[in-house]
Amino acid sequence: MLRQITVKRAAPLLARQQLKAIPVVARTLATEATPNPNANPITGKTTFGGLHDDDRIFTNVYSKHDFRLKGALKRGDWYKTKEILLKGHEWILKEMKESGLRGRGGAGFPTGLKWSFMNKPLDGRPRYLVINADEGEPGTCKDREILRGDPHKLIEGCLLAGSAMKANAAYIYIRGEFYQEATNLQIAIDEAYKAGLIGKNACGTGYDFDVFIHRGAGAYICGEETSLIESIEGKQGKPRLKPPFPADVGLFGCPTTVTNVETVAVAPTILRRGGSWFAGFGRPRNSGTKLFCISGHVNNPVTVEEEMSIPLKELIEKHCGGVRGGWDNLLGIVPGGSSVPIIPKDICSEVLMDFDALRDVQSGLGTAVIVMDKSTDIVAAISRFAKFYRHESCGQCTPCREGTKWLESMMDRFEVG
Repeated sequence: MLRQITVKRAAPLLARQQLKAIPVVARTLATEATPNPNANPITGKTTFGGLHDDDRIFTNVYSKHDFRLKGALKRGDWYKTKEILLKGHEWILKEMKESGLRGRGGAGFPTGLKWSFMNKPLDGRPRYLVINADEGEPGTCKDREILRGDPHKLIEGCLLAGSAMKANAAYIYIRGEFYQEATNLQIAIDEAYKAGLIGKNACGTGYDFDVFIHRGAGAYICGEETSLIESIEGKQGKPRLKPPFPADVGLFGCPTTVTNVETVAVAPTILRRGGSWFAGFGRPRNSGTKLFCISGHVNNPVTVEEEMSIPLKELIEKHCGGVRGGWDNLLGIVPGGSSVPIIPKDICSEVLMDFDALRDVQSGLGTAVIVMDKSTDIVAAISRFAKFYRHESCGQCTPCREGTKWLESMMDRFEVG
């Protein structure tokens, strides 16, 4: 049985009043309901860049000051470290999660979440923190600046990260060619032991934590976390099959977290100034500051700390004196090291330097920015990258072992024509 529906007309005057009101209400609701997705949730900023000196974490990145303990103390390192440790591992993990820090080694995995994987009941096995200082990506020279000029930031970061994970020791796996960096780091470790900052009863908290250096031998593959673990154990640097993951079965068969130098080195400042302070920089999901290593066809190649989400063009022009021959002479930029796609000039003019923006243009935020002007033979450049990866393949997996040879051969044919 069909229902009968009666439609009544509204009074003409009332209808006109309602129609006039609709656009105003709709505009108001739309403005309130759709905030700018790029606005920082803490500061409300929608434009980024121009980091102030007071907000810089790495204050000796150019090694102009004393890298030793005396100089580090003057720059604020090891300040109230004992108080931070006594707040407990749960508080440290909470602040790191609140900071929004994502791994600075290229993958961009949330740091607080990664550290929490180790925060589980003890099972009788020791736990280890492994620092990946095997900086082998072409164009990357940012972590070595920390090792050379700010080693105490890294050591303090190891202590705090180790505490959050209930780790017993940290192994810093440093690239074999980094002689000066390894020397400075060892001096800083010895100073920290002597001052009671690490070792037995670290900082007077009752927590025992050791820090060791392990020298690599220049193999690119040892930048992969399980290859690095194999190398520390004295084996060939070849990747392990996963699972099990390092957080369950890592170094010497024990729970292990492998993380990047910069990721750990920023932790003390975050914990002193608060996770919300760090989250106040950059767009949502792209928080904080970052070291950008810029090389190639720029007037002043540099490693500089800047706010995340800074426009790529502003980063190049403000800190590098611009592209050689002017912006119009730009051909393209590798925004994250040789393993990410090159982006052309039109995208470079608009893109922001953060994980999500570069992902949206089919590239990625890694560890190096390589600028190429119009004098670059782009085929020859890509061919050189292909040769590097063919040479550095460990040969364990067929797609890489055979594929890199085919890529090199293809690029050679492109060059010949």
